[in-house]
Amino acid sequence: MLAAKSFKLMLVSGTALAALAIVTPAAAQTQNDQDTQEAATPTGAGAPVSDAQDDEAKGAEILVTGSRIKQDPNNSALPLQVITTQELSRNGISSPEQLVMFLSTNGSGADNLASNADVTSGAQRGTNGLSAANLRGQGSAATLVLLNGRRVAAHGLTGSAVDVNQIPFAAIERVEVLKDGASAIYGTDAVGGVINFITKKDYQGLGLQAFTDVTEQGGGNIYRLSGIAGYGDLDKQGFNVMGAVAYSWNQILRGSDRSFVNGNQPNRGLSVDTRGTPIATAFNIGANAAQLPTGTLLTGLTLTAPNGANAAAGGINPLDLPGGAGCGTMDGGMPYDEVLWNAPTAYYACSWDTGRAAVIQQPIETLTYYGRGVVRVAGQHEISLEITGSDAKSAKSFSNAQLSANTTNLPIAYPLNSATAATYNSVFNAIRSTFAGNPAQVAALDARYGQPISYRWRCGVCGPREYKTDTKTFRAALGVEGPLWEGWDYRAGASYAKSESSSVLGSGYYYRGTLANGAYDPLAPAAAGTAGRGLVGVMNSGLINPFSLDQTPAGLAALESVSARGATLYGGKYEVKQFDGSVSGPLFHIWGGDVQLAAGVDYRRETYAFNGSDAAAATAPVIFLAAFDNVNALTPKTRNVKAAYAELLVPILPGLDITGAVRIDDYTGFGSTTNPKISVKFRPIDQVMFRGSFNTGFRVPSFNQIFNGITLSPYAGSDLADPVKCPGGVPNATNPACAFIRPDIATGGNSELGPETAKQFSAGIVIQPAANFSLSADWWSISVDNTIQLLTLRQLIDNASLFPDRFIRDAGGTIVAIDDTWANAGSRRTQGLEFSARGAIDGLGGRFAAGLDGTLLLKKREKLTPTSPYGPSLIGVFTFAGDLGNKWKHNAFISYTTNDISLSLSQIFRKGYKNFALPGIAAGTVTRPDYNEFVDDYIIYNLSLSYTGLAPGYKLTAGVRNLFNTDPPFAVTYDGNTGAGSSWDPRVADPRGRSFTIAAEVKF
Repeated sequence: MLAAKSFKLMLVSGTALAALAIVTPAAAQTQNDQDTQEAATPTGAGAPVSDAQDDEAKGAEILVTGSRIKQDPNNSALPLQVITTQELSRNGISSPEQLVMFLSTNGSGADNLASNADVTSGAQRGTNGLSAANLRGQGSAATLVLLNGRRVAAHGLTGSAVDVNQIPFAAIERVEVLKDGASAIYGTDAVGGVINFITKKDYQGLGLQAFTDVTEQGGGNIYRLSGIAGYGDLDKQGFNVMGAVAYSWNQILRGSDRSFVNGNQPNRGLSVDTRGTPIATAFNIGANAAQLPTGTLLTGLTLTAPNGANAAAGGINPLDLPGGAGCGTMDGGMPYDEVLWNAPTAYYACSWDTGRAAVIQQPIETLTYYGRGVVRVAGQHEISLEITGSDAKSAKSFSNAQLSANTTNLPIAYPLNSATAATYNSVFNAIRSTFAGNPAQVAALDARYGQPISYRWRCGVCGPREYKTDTKTFRAALGVEGPLWEGWDYRAGASYAKSESSSVLGSGYYYRGTLANGAYDPLAPAAAGTAGRGLVGVMNSGLINPFSLDQTPAGLAALESVSARGATLYGGKYEVKQFDGSVSGPLFHIWGGDVQLAAGVDYRRETYAFNGSDAAAATAPVIFLAAFDNVNALTPKTRNVKAAYAELLVPILPGLDITGAVRIDDYTGFGSTTNPKISVKFRPIDQVMFRGSFNTGFRVPSFNQIFNGITLSPYAGSDLADPVKCPGGVPNATNPACAFIRPDIATGGNSELGPETAKQFSAGIVIQPAANFSLSADWWSISVDNTIQLLTLRQLIDNASLFPDRFIRDAGGTIVAIDDTWANAGSRRTQGLEFSARGAIDGLGGRFAAGLDGTLLLKKREKLTPTSPYGPSLIGVFTFAGDLGNKWKHNAFISYTTNDISLSLSQIFRKGYKNFALPGIAAGTVTRPDYNEFVDDYIIYNLSLSYTGLAPGYKLTAGVRNLFNTDPPFAVTYDGNTGAGSSWDPRVADPRGRSFTIAAEVKF
């Protein structure tokens, strides 16, 4: 009882100890009641005691990631990084997502929850609640995520990338990161590398942990509770059963909660391209027979602005007119920057900072559980059953809906009647007085008095748009292993894993109420208090006033009556059934030692299904702006993969080992592929080791990439021009041929896709001048051909001559659509250097230690077709959906440790990159004094302090994350079509700012 009270006290007192805080609860202790300790070795960790059977006889040899032959992880021919619980604690890492982002070898792609939090397109669609790994920037589908050496199910919505947050973090003993291809051992798709989460195997006792991470500025707090229990001594009693459960929740953090999220920075070249504002902008749409038979107030008018452009065509906001209150009087409002966006007709328009409404930390609640039972029979044979699962509930929330009136399916306008006359007349008179100097134009305007006012409006009272996603995973694995004869052993296992996701609409979505021709849809819900239906009926009644921030109860009731909250958006299910078996042992003895062999077979059956929503069926009423994917609905698709592999280690001489491996895979629909791997390790003296490897890879397309239907989405940006009429494709208002275009964008699957192939090389050196010091450097090169990718629109525009068929034109030659479906587009070449250093020295009654892990990117180039030349370097070049290619990334630390205390300071460094530029700056027609061509480096420090002297079995860890409260560096990350219009990049930086963390752990 006393222990339970102490545990609760330590949890709730986190904010009181805020002056100390950082770091997660250390994952529950290993068999010897200690954390997985760090060591000054090439891998960064010593061999875990709990995994090495008969340590004295076998030394430190265990199965490590990347090989089926037992060996010492600190003497590996492959660059293997072992992340211990000490390192997790030191850096305040409380989830697999945080761990993946921490790795310097992980790319800077849009793979975390923050980078997918707003409007997305292409490959990022359907990633609701997904966090993925992206080693060496090769993409999430090219990084293999394992749990205890076996695969887990891919995310139910994407059917390709693994959601790392399904991993049972409370049971983790260590994480092995293989920074090398592993196609010959684990499967052909392990191109970027492997992350293998290793759980505890023989836990005894009861452990409880609690963790809080509270931000100084408020919002975005993180909490975690976990427990682990185990019984039975495998060596003495012949069995062990254990289980772990954890519950974590990340609270929401909105852009409006952080000052650096600011899209209104015109001097720095950033302003938001939207005229949908909380106080509406009047527009000049034409007539619609069903709703607006005589057009609207500004239909056909010319109202000349001081810059000579027709303001009626670009939108007129009353706030921005002479004598108006000013766009800035709206929360988040700003004058529309018509010069920066090359849109001179928007002279009198306002804009609105959509980044303020974006969520920069998605709220997510995750329950994970893990259970394992193992029994030892007939000597040293073990039979184990492992059960793990998760339930993650996320809420992807983004900017409020923009209602842009049009003459087809959204013919909305503010009417003139007794209830609306005051507002109508104030808007009309403000426009009339502005153009009083042009009598002819005023007369034309007077002639249209009484016609309803069409507009663009940001529906503040609708609330932010929200997708609520529930993803459940389950995995059961049965394993047997043991000795065969002297020196030989076997391992076999069978498992079933699934991930099932379902997304429903939350706030911010409404039934449109019209058919494609603008007539009322009889199946849409009636709008309360009106004669109309759906959202169009509400708006055309005048019950909602788009020119005011205040709405009447009747207007709000009308909106609520047409809400689509709770409607199913889509769902998906991914299943994998697998079997594997292998044997390993020595063949014979030669000069350098025993020649060892491992051989095995794998079989897996992958099944994927995706469903849309009944609400998106052809006969169902349309839900405005909901991104239904019925066109992508897939009945279950199945793929079988059969494989056999062998691995041979030949010790040519003492200190010189050559390992060769080969794997043959047979894929349903793609045939067979053979992929070899060879690695060399040479240690001429104890203090120096040379190592190198070569291997090939083969990655087949995902189900979605092959079978998805074609989706047409209107492009809303202002940064594209016809590349044939306007070489370079950058809009320029001074050149009519370079007017911006807004075609439909076609995305979807390609049944003709083929696999991509890869070749990898690596060479490195490890220097260990003393037991407590090591330095390693590894050069690597990855060459991928026939790459499976979605080309960015800018890539298509810049290389239009290579892809003429992807620009669909009408009879007059105008681009009406761009084909941006999946393609085998060309080749990618990536090279880098990875460094790891560790050092320790005793002094002042304890031990001082320091370390660094870093990645230097040397080459990143692509060519888009087999015959085209490679393009310019992509190192440190901004791209919206892909990897940023930071030239240098590192994590470093210094620490001091005694028996009871551990104090550490760590640094996280991410090199800056070339900034994006909006159309005016990109075209060279505009200069802004504070525009930064390059984004600054991102550098933060974490401080932590752990104390174990309270009582045996207790541990308290506290610290400060982002010690100096460093904001993310300013970056232009907005193109008007996707993203929130923000001023920072979530692929690089943590938006939470300084936070105080405290972790409490007790072991009985």
